[in-house]
Amino acid sequence: MERRNLTMLTEFVLTGITDHPDLQAPFFGLFLVIYVTSVVGNLGMIILTKVDNRLQTPMYFFLRHLAFIDLGYSTAVGPKMLVNFIVVQNTISYPACATQMAFFIMFIVSELSILSAMAYDRYVAICNPLLYNVLMSQRRCHMLVGVLYLYSTFQALLFPIKYFTSTFCGSNIISHFYCDVVSLSPMICSHAQEAELLTILFSAFNLISSFLVILLSYVLILLAICRMNSAEGRKKAFSTCGSHLTVVVAFYGTLLFMYVQPKSTHSFETDKLASVFYTLVIPMLNPLIYSLRNRETLTVSHLIPLNALQNSVSPPRTIGPREENSRD
Repeated sequence: MERRNLTMLTEFVLTGITDHPDLQAPFFGLFLVIYVTSVVGNLGMIILTKVDNRLQTPMYFFLRHLAFIDLGYSTAVGPKMLVNFIVVQNTISYPACATQMAFFIMFIVSELSILSAMAYDRYVAICNPLLYNVLMSQRRCHMLVGVLYLYSTFQALLFPIKYFTSTFCGSNIISHFYCDVVSLSPMICSHAQEAELLTILFSAFNLISSFLVILLSYVLILLAICRMNSAEGRKKAFSTCGSHLTVVVAFYGTLLFMYVQPKSTHSFETDKLASVFYTLVIPMLNPLIYSLRNRETLTVSHLIPLNALQNSVSPPRTIGPREENSRD
């Protein structure tokens, strides 16, 4: 079969989640609710951890960046996916595809990194509480997050440049609902092996390194908890790690489901299902997990609207005669 050069074309065609016309409207409504809930939840978490003085600790600093990252990569994918449910032709231009790939890579790599940083933060808090303020100072936290964003930005530039300076051939149909290196790899003619090798190396390094940091941190945390004599101390340590551990299990479980399944059962349909889960569902669940399992965020989330309501309905304070005389 003759391979058709696509370098002169200006767009790709996304297959989307489903090609059944009867499912387009229900899926649009479902994913619109999921995306709006994700945006509201993550924006709320960012605002909550920024304005309240009780949440100005390293744990909530990292949580604020996790919410920003979740908001970022769900927004990189969600709006375009919703548009594709209501248009006839699910096309995406070359520049838009490259831009979507760049932002998605940046935020997904940042997610892996920030989850590792949060695990290290919990390790220091439980295993070295006396050195916590020194090891996790504000300056060090900002430097750590800055390095993580620089590393993710490097990859966000590397892969789109590598892929979109290559020659595409064959069909211009992408068997996915967003532009990803995995779905674009079979379409590359020039330097295909080099691009595939880069993808495998960086993907393996990102997944394995971040997972090892999290695994080592929790092994040390578990050993420290086992040495605690106080049942109350053990309970507090577990509750401190519970939210983060739940998020880690959901996120890495989805990635392992995508990349570790046997080739005989692997298909683009299962990839789409897993991708929907970690690009839209997990960003929606993360704020709920941290709000419901964390007493401080739950308390503050109730107090802020209550205080705002009290301030809005309370009558203006009048100055009595004695106060006026005292001022004079």
